[in-house]
Amino acid sequence: MNQTEIIDVVRQSIIITMQISAPVMLIGLVVGVIVALFQALTQIQEMTLVFVPKILAIFVALFALLPFMTNTLIAFTRELMDRVVGIQ
Repeated sequence: MNQTEIIDVVRQSIIITMQISAPVMLIGLVVGVIVALFQALTQIQEMTLVFVPKILAIFVALFALLPFMTNTLIAFTRELMDRVVGIQ
């Protein structure tokens, strides 16, 4: 394996990591902003109010996006194993 192939594999792994984590992170961000707006509008300054909706939304997102994440990782792993087998 030369440097170009190694850089390509690292680049692909970073892109795959971003593709897998971005939807869950964006859902957490949106829920956090909505709860923060709700707190600002109602002047409820309870610290624990932010965590419960965010945790529930992230768990639901993980459950809903698990097939996409699994398929993406399986495809990347197969491609990586094909490259490893091709090295001689």
